[in-house]
Amino acid sequence: MIQKMAFGNTGHQSSRTLFGAAALGKVDQKTADSVLDLLLEYGVNHIDVAARYGDAELRIAPWLKSHRDEFFLATKTAERDYQGAMDGIYKSLERLGTDTIDLMQLHNCVEIDEWEMAFGSRGALEALIDARSQGLIRFIGVTGHGFGAPARHLQSLEQFAFDAVLFPYNWFLCQNSQYTSDIKKLLARCEETGTAVQTIKSLACRPWPGERRFSCWYEPLEEENEIQLAVDWVLGNPQVFLNTTGDVTLLPRVLKAASAVDERPADTAMQDLAQKHGMEPIFEGNTALMRP
Repeated sequence: MIQKMAFGNTGHQSSRTLFGAAALGKVDQKTADSVLDLLLEYGVNHIDVAARYGDAELRIAPWLKSHRDEFFLATKTAERDYQGAMDGIYKSLERLGTDTIDLMQLHNCVEIDEWEMAFGSRGALEALIDARSQGLIRFIGVTGHGFGAPARHLQSLEQFAFDAVLFPYNWFLCQNSQYTSDIKKLLARCEETGTAVQTIKSLACRPWPGERRFSCWYEPLEEENEIQLAVDWVLGNPQVFLNTTGDVTLLPRVLKAASAVDERPADTAMQDLAQKHGMEPIFEGNTALMRP
């Protein structure tokens, strides 16, 4: 079984591995049901989905009818204006077949123009606050992709007391010294405020060099021993949660690794892994300090 810990100040004990439901975006209902049943076997009790993940919300709904009380349910809105975000909340509630969403998140709110709109008058954040007061959602979070996410999240926390943040986190990305510095500042702030820290892209290796063999948009690690190293490295930070990768065939390997998590691997082991696969940054931005 996968270890659980407090999900920030929400009062929920979440499994340290959260199910990243982007993996359900393009599967049929039978496949989705079998994947979701697997969560029960490993004690995963937290689902993270988004309106933009294809049919994922719809695939979760039938199964969730029998398991709603067992799961902390998170979704996201990519809308930046008040009405769009509020409409999106109602649509997600309908698609998920539930009366309440535990955590509604601003999806990838990093670019400055979108950030300013979402945080401004009649912006998306205001809609989430109103939805919380109406009992439609319980908690509010913000997510981000790219090298700028941790720094922007720190700025977001200065503006509003978010219950959770989410950003990319793996050994290779953290070889960028500026990125690591931003993460350390964000983690310190989250510890002070009791903000839950979610991470993504634990298995990311590089952009696809050719034909995609998995549904995730980056080339992932796929061998069990290598997945174990990646999972051990992320969960070696006791403050963070790990969101599973966006491919249903890799999910059992990630859950197996998370249930057998060991001490954090040495840098030498991670360096060997990076060199073996020719790891490359999966995001545009400051790559000058990347050292495989």
